[in-house]
Amino acid sequence: MKKKLVALTGAGISAESGLATFRGFDGLWEGHRVEDVASPEGWARNPELVLDFYNQRRAAARAAQPNAGHKALVALEQAYEVVIITQNVDELHERAGSSHVIHLHGKLFEARSSRHEELVYPMTSDRIELGELCEKGSQLRPNIVWFGEAVPLMERAMEEAATADVFAVIGTSLQVYPAANLVHYAPTNCPLYIIDPHQPPLTARRNLHFITEPATTGVPRLAAQLLAEL
Repeated sequence: MKKKLVALTGAGISAESGLATFRGFDGLWEGHRVEDVASPEGWARNPELVLDFYNQRRAAARAAQPNAGHKALVALEQAYEVVIITQNVDELHERAGSSHVIHLHGKLFEARSSRHEELVYPMTSDRIELGELCEKGSQLRPNIVWFGEAVPLMERAMEEAATADVFAVIGTSLQVYPAANLVHYAPTNCPLYIIDPHQPPLTARRNLHFITEPATTGVPRLAAQLLAEL
């Protein structure tokens, strides 16, 4: 029976494929206040701005390519059961070939009803337009979990973390909650690897290992180590 590796990935791994990280040092995302483009209140104020913003993000994500970090996680599936819990909304993990990906914050290439959240549609283009409606007549919006909204897949992610044999944190500062809490659900005897050029603040725990490198070199390094240990 394969050991289980659970990887929590964040904006850092996508940034190395050329996608802008969620929030810059100035608090802005691509020149916009996050509250204006990633909150229910921003949507209520100006849905056209929000739709245009995500239409641009979708085009950028479509043009991006999986990097060595994504591919190293795929390579680990030869010997491990690999579950990826990602805060990213792009499809780079799936495009690299990962077979088990949980998108905590939604999917960029899905649309959903703004009133009936169970109505979710795969997108055939990169755009959602104002006036584009679901089957029940309400405006379509990105299927993204915005600030202030519940994270529907959090419980499933907690269950996966609790059964990890190895837990890796890749390209995330552990500042976005509730996702950052997942490290606390990993078993106490489970090795915890943090792969990031900057060490996120973590309270001391057993079996904590830092790889202070970007994902494109840090994840292949971890993969080689884990495969050699089998």
